Parts: sequence; structure tokens; C-alpha cells
Amino acid sequence: MIIKCKIYFVLILAFLSLDLHSQHQEINDAPTTWKGNEGDQKTGNSILTAFKNGQTKGHFRQFTMVTHNKRDLSDYYAVALGGGIKYETAAYKNFKFSVSGFYIYNASSSDLGRKDTLANQSNRYEIGLFDIENPENKTNINRLEELYLKYQTSLWEATIGKQLINTPFINLQDGRMRPTITEGLRFVITPKIDVKVDFYYLYSISPRSTAQFYSIEESIGIYPTGISTSGGKSGYKDNLSSNGIFMLGLQRRNAKSINYQFWNMIVDNIFYSSLAQIDYIPTKSKVRSLFGGIQSIYQTPINEGGNTDIKKAYFDKTTTALTLGAQIGWKSQHSKVSFNFNRIFSTGRYLMPREWGRDPFYTFLPRERNEGLGNVTAVMTQYEYSLANMPLTLKI
Repeated sequence: MIIKCKIYFVLILAFLSLDLHSQHQEINDAPTTWKGNEGDQKTGNSILTAFKNGQTKGHFRQFTMVTHNKRDLSDYYAVALGGGIKYETAAYKNFKFSVSGFYIYNASSSDLGRKDTLANQSNRYEIGLFDIENPENKTNINRLEELYLKYQTSLWEATIGKQLINTPFINLQDGRMRPTITEGLRFVITPKIDVKVDFYYLYSISPRSTAQFYSIEESIGIYPTGISTSGGKSGYKDNLSSNGIFMLGLQRRNAKSINYQFWNMIVDNIFYSSLAQIDYIPTKSKVRSLFGGIQSIYQTPINEGGNTDIKKAYFDKTTTALTLGAQIGWKSQHSKVSFNFNRIFSTGRYLMPREWGRDPFYTFLPRERNEGLGNVTAVMTQYEYSLANMPLTLKI
């Protein structure tokens, strides 16, 4: 009876996704992991009063996941509990300091470190709730997450240290217990209300499902590596060199609800990636309206793609990648339907380290990626219905 219930439960979740608005984040949204009432931002006339007038926020998360495999393959389950706290001072001479941490506890799970005897592979999904680098660790999973100093004016702000960011190429990918955290410098200019310019220099990343920070080159390959162009397993893990990531983004939204965004990312010594995207996103005052967008991404290797040995390089120096995506949809007061398309051309494979975030494609589906593929056409249709009196969304 228990086995049958588990099968039916998984089949239902395969077709329907219930979103409680507690976790999922669109990559164009500012990080909202730590929610709370912002209220009037107090200031301090001294460092002591800035600390006294600071804000404290808490976050609790519970995640249950079950995988039922066919025939003699292993089944898995896991129940994760976690909590964290964030503190940010009030402004003192335009400066703010913030620190946050999170703790995860494995309340119950199958043996996530044991390889399946038939496939000779380890667990894929449930282990992501904890620390993929140490599957046996069930009680001591904690991470210092944010630790930054911010200087903020009405026209610009600069933040240095460990921080949450959301961009098309590097983002929270907040689909497990904790999101991806970055470390570096962020400089944001807002010369107009509808214009924003972002500059990043990142030198360290703590991917989701890990408990520590890694240098940029060390972070590539923490997740299982893919297949090289020769057909064998890629050998780039622990064989890359880079001085960090440089990223520049320009975003603008005009009065006609048209969003423009352009992003350029240089991963020193490994590859270059650029994105151009235009979206029509109607204002919330329009109850019924069309929406849509078009997107293109171009990628090319830098130097030798990370290593002079092609078997150890991340990006094949002889190829480039080009993608084209589009979306069109209709929204009403409580429902939304969209038709989404993406094409990765045969010039090369779209590559972006999975440790850094989710795909920015319109056709993205949770748990799966098009990253690492070339000569691929993807089509996806999605329907959403939001309940009127509850923070609950049904997705098909």
C-alpha cells in the first residue's frame, strides 16, 4: 500500500506543480530569499546606532523529495529541514554591513551515498538538498552565506563580499534548500528610473547543494561533468585556470512595457558569452493582455578554452555557440498560458557551468537543462492558474 501511494504521488507531481511562492525566483527578479517588512530604512548617526537600528530576518524551509525508478533500479526519498538568520545594519554615512547563515538538517532519507548496483550511479536529485560533496553528512550542514559591505546613494551602489545575485548567466537556481552564493564586487548604476547598469567582478562561488566557497575554476566540475566532443567523459574538472568572472549588464524598461536587456560575460581564460533579449511584459493594471519576447545568446572560447589540452578544456576552441529563443502568451486575472521555443544551432554546444545557475531559456523546466547540447530544438507549453484567495499557483 505504501509503495502504491508513493507511485501515485510521484505521477501526480510529474503532471502538476504546486508553487507556494516561497522558493521559485525568476532570473530577472532581484533576490528575495530573505523576506520581511522593509519599512522605513533607518539611519544611524554613529556606528553603534547603525547596529542598534539594523534589521534581522529569518528563513525556514522544509523540502520533501521522492524518486521512484523502474524495475530493479533504486528508489530514493529525503526530508530536509533548514533555518537561517540574516542581519543588516542601518545606514551609516551611506554604508551598510550584512551577514547571514543557514543550517540544514537531514530529518530522514534513504542512503544517498550508495551507488545503484545496476546503473553504478549515485543518487541524482535528493542529494541536492544537502551537501553533494559529503553525502554521508546529515547533521552538520551549515554555511556562512552573505557577508558584505555596501555603499549606497540615490544613483549608484557598490557591494563587496559574499552576496546573492540574479543574472541570466549566474543566478540563485533556488530549487533546493539553499541558493547559489557569489563572492566579489558588484557596482550598480541607476541614472534613470527605467535604466540599470550592472558590473560584476566575481572571484568565488558557493553553488547550491554545497557548504563552502570555491574559486571560479574550482567551481566548474563540482556537479557531474558531461561528455566531451570526442565522446568520452569531459576532463576539465580540476584542470582549468581563471582569474575570475567579469560581467556587464544593461537593462531598460520603457513606458510601453518593453524590457531590453544586454549582458556580456568574460570568464577569464575560458569563454565569453553574450545575451540580447527583448520582452513585452504588460503592467499589472492590464488584467488581460498578450506578452512575449525574443532572445539570442552567442558564445566563443577564450584562449584555449581553459586548458591547452583539448581533453581538459571546458570550451572547445574550434567551435562557437548560437541560440535563438522566443515566447508568446496570454494572461488574464488568474491564469496565464505561454508557448515557448528555443533553438541551439549546430555551430557548437551551449555551455554554462551548472554550478552557476539555471538556463536562461524560455523553455527552461525545473530539474532539467539544455546546457551542454547543440543542434537542438526545444518547444514547451505552460499553463498557470493562481487561486484568488490563496498564495497558491497550479502549473501544468
